[in-house]
Amino acid sequence: MPQTPAAFPLGTLVALGGGDDDAMLALLGELLPTPETPVEIVTAASWRNAAMTGAAYERSFRELGCPAARYLPISEHQSADAPATLRRLARAGLVFFSGGDQERLLELLAGTEFARQLQQRFQHDAAFIVAGTSAGAAALPEQMIIDGYGWRSLRKGGIKTGAGLNLLPRLFIDQHFAERGRFGRLAHALLAHPACLGLGLSEETGLIIRGGRHATVFGDGVATVLDARALHGTNLGRIGRGEPVSCQDLRLHLLVAGQQLDLTTCEIRNSA
Repeated sequence: MPQTPAAFPLGTLVALGGGDDDAMLALLGELLPTPETPVEIVTAASWRNAAMTGAAYERSFRELGCPAARYLPISEHQSADAPATLRRLARAGLVFFSGGDQERLLELLAGTEFARQLQQRFQHDAAFIVAGTSAGAAALPEQMIIDGYGWRSLRKGGIKTGAGLNLLPRLFIDQHFAERGRFGRLAHALLAHPACLGLGLSEETGLIIRGGRHATVFGDGVATVLDARALHGTNLGRIGRGEPVSCQDLRLHLLVAGQQLDLTTCEIRNSA
């Protein structure tokens, strides 16, 4: 999955696999250039209680010493492209996406000026941070997994993928990975999109990705990396719906806190 250096975004992406996110919020507070940096909290992935969730995150950030953290309402009744919303995005140093349903989040943001400006800021502003937990993390790359469960995810038609927010190209991030048995659906997604890299994040485990390339694992669990660059022998194009999928040489890495991954070469560096 080679990229030219010119394509690398300058911003920082932080993704958590879900679960308790207190450690992630503290980490985000440390990454901000100043405590007064504006933080915008987007809970649009939530089907219910989005405002309550936003208020809770706002309190958490402020308790961590970030007084400029604010809930940013986006819903069917509050457009992502409202002038006030776009002005807040332009001033933000961190945009944080909460969990919920990644498909709902994209229904509200896909094709919007908000999404375009988010991509532009992330591409060109080295001080800009975008973060997400659970569904909010899954929606950040070019592609996202929307559905897929258990043994069915290893049969053709057993998963559903879609376009994400496209902050990082040729990448899937799957959440609650170990806890919900999601290896099969991430593997299947790579059979369908072999140019992509797959990152499966356990709960309370995440990645800090700097410059679109250099990822460092944090948290208490395991980050699973699936690399399809040497993939061959897949039967996906020859079988019918409901039949089991197969392939050879899908590479697997298991990483823990402190280990580093180059997203372009899949080179791994161990912590000192």
